[in-house]
Formats: sequence, structure tokens, C-alpha cells
Amino acid sequence: MGVTLAWGVLGAGRIAGAFAKALSHSDTGKLVAVGSRSKETAEKFGSEHNVPAKGRHATYEALLADPDVQAVYVATPHPLHAQWTIRALEAGKHVLCEKPIGMNYAEAMAMYEAARQNKRFLMEAFMYRCHPLMHKLVELLREKAIGDVRHIQANFGFGAGFDANSRIFNNALGGGGILDVGCYPVSFARLVAGVAQGKEFADPFHVSGAGSLGPTGVDHYAFATLKFPGDIVAQVGTAVTVSLDNTARIYGSSGTITVPWPWIPAREGGEAKLTLHQSGKDPQEITVTTDKWLYGIEADAFAQGVATGKSPHPAMSEQDSLGNNRTLDQWRAAIGLLYDQEKPTANIPTIHGRPLHFASRSTIPMASIPNLPKQASRLFFGCDNQATLAYGSVVWDDFIERGGNAFDTAHIYWGGHQERLLGQWIKNRGIREKVVVITKGAHTPECNPKALLEQFNVSLDRLQFDYADLYIMHRDNLDIPASEFVDVLNQLKNQGRVRAFGGSNWSLPRVQQANEYAAKKGLQGFSVVSNNFSLAEMVDPVWAGCIHCSDAASRAWLTQHKIANLAWSSQARGFFTDRAGPDKREDAELVRCWYSEANFKRRDRAIELAKKKGCTAINIALAYVLAQPFESFALIGPRTLEETRTSMPGLDIKLTPDELKWLNLEV
Repeated sequence: MGVTLAWGVLGAGRIAGAFAKALSHSDTGKLVAVGSRSKETAEKFGSEHNVPAKGRHATYEALLADPDVQAVYVATPHPLHAQWTIRALEAGKHVLCEKPIGMNYAEAMAMYEAARQNKRFLMEAFMYRCHPLMHKLVELLREKAIGDVRHIQANFGFGAGFDANSRIFNNALGGGGILDVGCYPVSFARLVAGVAQGKEFADPFHVSGAGSLGPTGVDHYAFATLKFPGDIVAQVGTAVTVSLDNTARIYGSSGTITVPWPWIPAREGGEAKLTLHQSGKDPQEITVTTDKWLYGIEADAFAQGVATGKSPHPAMSEQDSLGNNRTLDQWRAAIGLLYDQEKPTANIPTIHGRPLHFASRSTIPMASIPNLPKQASRLFFGCDNQATLAYGSVVWDDFIERGGNAFDTAHIYWGGHQERLLGQWIKNRGIREKVVVITKGAHTPECNPKALLEQFNVSLDRLQFDYADLYIMHRDNLDIPASEFVDVLNQLKNQGRVRAFGGSNWSLPRVQQANEYAAKKGLQGFSVVSNNFSLAEMVDPVWAGCIHCSDAASRAWLTQHKIANLAWSSQARGFFTDRAGPDKREDAELVRCWYSEANFKRRDRAIELAKKKGCTAINIALAYVLAQPFESFALIGPRTLEETRTSMPGLDIKLTPDELKWLNLEV
């Protein structure tokens, strides 16, 4: 097979050298360039690995600008993987990134999203997964050579003397065992558990662990138990200060498979072995022989992925890598390992390493809200599911760079954790005056003027704000006159601590009472209401005290009174996706809240119209919310970058009044 990929190596360390050396033993690759942090190291690496003189670059940027480079091998320290992978993808290069692909799941997610956006191939470099030995193991498992897999044991650990300045122990470089070598046994266990169930891999539904953190805050040794579907349990271990038995063992209902040192099988070609012991039979040693070098095999697997758009199993696919990173996050959480750069008070940079970019021509329309000096994007990003600042930074940066500027949070969400994370991110980016943030409080049973004031102060403190752009009461309390709430909200407004305010899950007659009182007293009234609104009418409240305004009478009231509605669950919590259907009843909440004959008719019509417009039903559902004759904003709660991206087409769909009526079964 002739050369098909011209490679550039980004980084000039030991692993970069191993890959460069092996490329000459691949069928598909040729080394044409190296990028280092200095001319001296680039020249030294180039001389050692026969890199052409013009391909010896003193900066990473120069490597990415090299037109001769088709694919880049990212071999930097862990914290630089995401930034330089994304930049390489943006430069039009395919990328093979050293493991772990990201410091955490959020980084990995952003990297694969960048690959998709730039139409380039990305793969995580677990070279052992590409070796014929793993193919043989997969074959044995699929044949049920040891019956049903019950238990997996896998370790990767070595003993190194403690050196706080070494990469292995350096907190800033993502040191410790879990990320450096613990990712291997996790990827092995997930492969075996998946293949045992007829899949390519499996993700554990429960991860527990214990370990020892050293003086620099990284793990010196750690162990975890992973529970998988199919009653499969794995025990994995890692260490950088203890030499472990680096053997993988698989126990089945009728035998065992032992793989000695599976992580670096036959680095420069030769034999790799495993032992099959079937019940009642003598152990059988199985030898796999190849004249190909380990990293060369990996390069060829990557080239196949470039050609087909999919990693050849058992090499790491996108979803496999994302699952591996998620599991590593869970393992680290189980032992209390959070790197300094990930902490809730850290100044986490953008994933691409550049300043945050506000779209000059917003892809998300803006609109005005009465009494609010700033315009807000028609989409509000719901901040109620971001567990870490690292994750929040990735998804919120993406939303800003797509043209959004509006965020929704509340005093009650995660006991204040979400407010703290959002506020820290806004502080990190220096964008307080460029964003609109909903601050919500006074949730039942603390729905009274006194609690409102107390919670408001706490929320501003968590957010690190001097004022709230838009304060919304989370619930109403019919035992208290609406006038008392109007008075306390105007008190905050007069103090300069609130710009605009409104009520969530307030009935429209109560909103009218509040505003009539405000008008009579010369006070500021409710600028917005934030009730559930979607193409599917809420059949049963999602939570106690929830109110929707999707019905015809409510829509007419909003149109007449010219009050904006900030619609939560604007896409009916997944009702317009494949998660829902008359025969799909696994999601009890979805069934309880949204399943009705009328809603399924609306769903069918949304699907029909989506086919005509070349989009998805969920895009039609979003377009419906935004196409109302009154000012309507949609609160969305993406949990991944993909969910944000796939929501965007709904902004480009313009529904006519007749289409609105047809979708809502009015014609």
C-alpha cells in the first residue's frame, strides 16, 4: 500500500519520537514535519527522524500552517491536547491525539465537536487497541470462548521516585496515574464489557474508587470498581509510585483469558500472547505475530478512519473516547482528585486558547425586554445541569460564540452550585455587561417577601454581581397579595439592584393583578412571565406548582397585554425527539407530562412539516415558540455541544400564521 497521509508531529518528546520512528514501518504514513517550542529542539528531532529541513518548525503554529501536512499527531502534555487538537482541526488537518484525549469529558466533547464542524477526522491514540492481539481478544469474546463475562481485572502502574517537578507529579500538567496510564485499564474494561454484550464497548453505570493523593494533589495510586450492564464487574488499578502486576484477566462463566502486559504489545513487531483457559481443558497459549511496529499499526488504523470516517474497531471511536473520559472523570471524583485548573474558582481559559469571541453578526436573534437596558438573545441557556466549571466553561463559551448572551439560573439549582459556577465563568471572561442573566428565587415554600430578599442577596453573592438583569420569582403564593411582591421588587429596583422582574409559574390573572396595582401606584410592573410554553401542551405539571400558557386563551392574553414569555421546557423536554412515541414508555416523566392524543397529533404534524423544510421535528417545535405574535423567548437546557448545535436550525425556520394554526390543530 502506498503512502496516503503526510504527517506532522506536534511536540518533540519521548512519545512523539516513538510515533515518528514507527511511521517508516507503517503502510500509509510518511513523516514530513515536526512542530516544537524552539528551533533547537525542532532541528534535533528532525535530524533524529529524517524530517525534511523545511518541515522543522520552531512553533506549533508553523506546523499547522505547513501545507504539506495532512495529519497531525498531538503529543503535548495533557492540558494542551484540547487547544492544539482544535487548532489543528481548524487548520484543516486530521488529528491523532495522544491519550487521554482531553483532561476531562468536557474537553473531549469540544474536540470532537470541532472535528465535526471542520469536517476532519479525529481519533484518540490508544495504540494497543489497534494491535492484532486486541483483534484476537475480541474474536474470542464474540465466540463466547469463556462463556459469559463476569469479571475483569486490569492494572497499569509503575513505581517512580517522587519528584514534584516531574510531569508525572505536576498538577498543572495533569499528572498522576489515572490520566497518564489508568486510562488504559479503563478502556480495556469498557471494550471487554461491550464486546461481551455484542457491542463495540460499554459504559459503566456505577463507578466507585479509592486512592492516595500526594503532596502536589495528584494521584499516586488509585483503584476503582466499575459496574456494567449484564452483571459485569471490573476492577481497575493505576499507580505512578507502585509497581503493579500489569496483567489483564477476564473471568467468564466457563473459563478465563489472561493477557500479560497488554498495553505495549510488541512495540517493534514480533510476538504478543494471551492465554485461554477453558473449563475442563488445559490452558492454551495463543500467539499473535506481526512484523509491523505498534505505532505504525496505529497510524494505519488512523488512515483507515480518515478514508471511511470511522475508527476501525477496536480502535477508539468518538463515543468510545467520550465514554472513557466520562469514566475517568467519575474515577477522579471518587477519590477527590480535581486539578487546580479545574476548580470552581479557577480562571479556566477558553478551550481553543483564544479570547472569547462574541459573534459580530449574531446567529441568534436579539430582542428587547421592557425595563431591561440590554437586549437578550431569543434563546436563554438554562444553567441547571453543569456539574463543573470546566464543563460549564465549554458549553457557555460555545453559546456565546454562536451568538447567544442570555442565561437562566436560580437560587434553588443544585443548592447554589450553578449560580457560583456561572458567576465565576462570567468573571473569568470579563463579560458582565455583555450578558443577560435571569436570577430566580422565592421558590415554594420560601415564597414570601422576606425570603425573597434573603435569597436575592445570597444569589447576588454567589454570582458575584452588583445587580440582577432580570429577577424572576420562581413560584407564586396565593396567600400573599400580589401587591406585596410588587412592592418588594420595586424596593430592589429603586436600590439599583434589579433592572427588570417578573414571575415564573404565575397565572396570567395574577400577573394582571400585579401590573394593575403597579400602574395605579406608579410603580414598575412585571416585564415578563416565565411559564411553560411549547407546541405540546403540558398534560400534568412537571413539578408541583408549575403552570403552562400554551393554550389559546393564554396566547391571546400575552398578545393583548404585550408581555414577553420566557418559555421553559420550550421543546417539551424531548417529546419531539425519538425518545417519545405512543409505544415508548420508558421515560415515566415524559409519559406523565406530555403524552396525550392531541400532543401526538401535534408531534406527527411537526414531523411532517420538518420533512418538507429539511429539518427535524425538534427544530419545528423551537420555531413554533419563537414565531408567536407576542414576544417569546425560549429557555433551552443543552447538556452537550451537540444538543446546542442541533437546536440552532430552529432559528432559521420561519413559520407562517397558517402553519402555526395547523401545527396546533386549529385547522
